[in-house]
Amino acid sequence: MGFFDKIKQSLVKTREAISETFNDIFSASELDDDFYDELEESLILADLGVETASKATERLRKAVSERHIRQAQEARQALQEILVDMVNVGNPELTLKTLPSVILVIGVNGVGKTTTIGKIAKQQVQQGKKVLLVAADTFRAAAADQLEIWAERSGAAIVRQHEGADPASVVYDGIQSAKAKDVDVVIIDTAGRLHNKVNLMNELNKITRVVERELPRASREVLLVLDGTTRLLCFLSCRHKKGRPPAGVGEHPVYEKRKRQFCLWQ
Repeated sequence: MGFFDKIKQSLVKTREAISETFNDIFSASELDDDFYDELEESLILADLGVETASKATERLRKAVSERHIRQAQEARQALQEILVDMVNVGNPELTLKTLPSVILVIGVNGVGKTTTIGKIAKQQVQQGKKVLLVAADTFRAAAADQLEIWAERSGAAIVRQHEGADPASVVYDGIQSAKAKDVDVVIIDTAGRLHNKVNLMNELNKITRVVERELPRASREVLLVLDGTTRLLCFLSCRHKKGRPPAGVGEHPVYEKRKRQFCLWQ
């Protein structure tokens, strides 16, 4: 079974449950306020989030009015078009035009950042690029060791320091090495962190400042790695906040049997 077949298979129960609910809603004889209220409630229960569900419902109201839709099945088709538009992935290609270019990988703990880096590094090496991995996760035990394994597997080089070292210092060393060795792509691994941890966010800001100071004209991509179990609400929220599509979808090897996927965000 292919990767995307696995994803499709893992969503069968969710798809069937949502379809059953929508079948009941769109069997209504009138597209009245009760219909829209029930639809919005069902979208929220389907994990679209309150704001997104409200916007989708209002867009449907507008489409029904403008297109003079009278039948529930026509409204269902219109809703499908609206939802497809809301999750349109656009062009996920990374912008890596300078030498070197920088990819900063961030996210909370355990979502698959290091695994993602290994896959991106392999992809870039296969394209004939010289890749350097920077082990700026100096907090998690054996994080640099794990990244070194991915470097060996992908054919990339690696810069690391001892556990507990200043992450920004590791990034600085990595950038100097990249300049000296004419590296095409620098991929920076970072420790998992939550947005409400001030010290850790300041640490991330420090890393960013080092990159901006040492490579002011470099192409820079920041990839937010999301655990697939955060579901559609997180997907749509990031698309709304960032205004950009997801860069890709992957699968964590440790959780393969549990069909745990992760998503990359630029």
